[in-house]
Amino acid sequence: MDVHLVDAGSAACPPTPVVRLAKPLLINIADANNHSVADLDRVTTQIILSRAAIKHRSYMDYFFLSCAPLCHIAGRYTTPVHAGCVVRNGRGVLLCGDSGAGKSTLSYACARAGWTYVTDDASYMLNNGEDRLVTGNCHQVRFRPSALKLFPELDGLEITPRAAGKPSIELPTDPMPGITRATTAQVDYLVFLNRRASGTDQLVSYRRDAARQYLRQVLYGPDESVAMQYAALERLLTAEIFELRYSNLDWAVSRLESLTREGR
Repeated sequence: MDVHLVDAGSAACPPTPVVRLAKPLLINIADANNHSVADLDRVTTQIILSRAAIKHRSYMDYFFLSCAPLCHIAGRYTTPVHAGCVVRNGRGVLLCGDSGAGKSTLSYACARAGWTYVTDDASYMLNNGEDRLVTGNCHQVRFRPSALKLFPELDGLEITPRAAGKPSIELPTDPMPGITRATTAQVDYLVFLNRRASGTDQLVSYRRDAARQYLRQVLYGPDESVAMQYAALERLLTAEIFELRYSNLDWAVSRLESLTREGR
C-alpha cells in the first residue's frame, strides 16, 4: 500500500467516496485529491489523500486506510458476510440483513444482555476452512444516531461519516464492563432481520435460496477467489435459517435466547 499526500487548498472534510469495480481494479473516488486504486490481482493499493482528509481522522481511517488492506483480504483470502454475530449457550447466531435492518442494534442489545459479542455488521470466513467459523471485529460497534434513543451510553460520542454518506456513532467495546467479546464463533443459526413498526413478532423459517442470493451479493475478486467464496457460503448455508420479524427489541433478544437454548 502506497499513500501519497497532496495539497488541496481546503480544510473541509472531503465527500463520501464512490466505489467502482472494474476487474481487477477496485476504485474508491471521493474527489480529484482523495481516491484509491486497488489492484486485486497484484494485491496492491495506491492512495491519494489531501491534507484536509488527514485532519479528519475517522474519515481517512474508515474510507481509505482501513479498507485498503481489507478489500484484499475480503477479495482473495476470505468470504465476507454482511452480518453481525453473537453467541449464547455455546451457539453462534449470524444476524443478517440489509443496511438499516438493525444488525448493530440487536448485536449490541444481545451483548448487554450477557451474550458474547463477535461483530455487529461484518463477518468473515476463511476460504480454505472446513466449518462455519466466522471472524469479526469485536472491539467496536457502529450505530446510526437514532440508536441514542435506545442506549444512553452513546450520548456525547462523536458522530462520524460512514459508507453511502450515512452518519454513525462508533462505540469501543474494549474495555467495557459487562460486555464479553470473542474474535471468532461457530455459526449454528442464520437469522434474517425484519424489523417492523407493527405486526406480529415471530421467528419463522427462511428460504435457503433467498439466503444464498443475499450472501452472494457482496462478493468480488478474482474468479478463482469467488469460486472459493461460493464454496464457503455453501458451508455456511448448512446452518438452520430463520427470519426474525419484530418490533420490540427486548422481545427479539429474548426470542433469540430461546432459539439458542431450545433449538427452535
